[in-house]
Amino acid sequence: MGHVEAPCALIVMGVSGSGKSTVAKALGERLGWRFEDGDRFHPASNVEKMRTGHPLTDEDRWPWLNAIADEIGRVCGRGGHIIIACSALKHAYRDVLLRGRDDVRFVFLKGTKELIAERLARRKGHFMPPGLLKSQFDTLEPPEAGEHVITVSIDETVEAIVDGVVRQLKLGGVKR
Repeated sequence: MGHVEAPCALIVMGVSGSGKSTVAKALGERLGWRFEDGDRFHPASNVEKMRTGHPLTDEDRWPWLNAIADEIGRVCGRGGHIIIACSALKHAYRDVLLRGRDDVRFVFLKGTKELIAERLARRKGHFMPPGLLKSQFDTLEPPEAGEHVITVSIDETVEAIVDGVVRQLKLGGVKR
């Protein structure tokens, strides 16, 4: 079996409450890669809009997605590695994030509305109110095989999810 080239970036995606930040951070620790929460790339106007219970429009999202894609380009261009937690709910959003790259992989955290609603109800101090979960699922276009995706169930421990992702990436869990 030949050497498997590590992607330069992983985008951990899914609806709010699926565990994107938690899983992405744990993956970063396992692989020794930099972790960034995609929410930090939102302009203040987007954060305020979500905080007040209003779903974002596509027009709101384009600058945010382009800022994340710019960061991926910078990191990959320097030969680095990054893991970003980002909802990436639509095919068009993922196209913006990829910008035609084949060295970026999506990790789709898949879960039921019931499980995610339960998690959101327990979460404190986040700007995404649980009431917006329906809009997230309404917007979600599950990724397809051609989108460089690894799909994992969130009905596992974080460690088991990370193990599954590393196994599917064929990286062996070693730092790269």
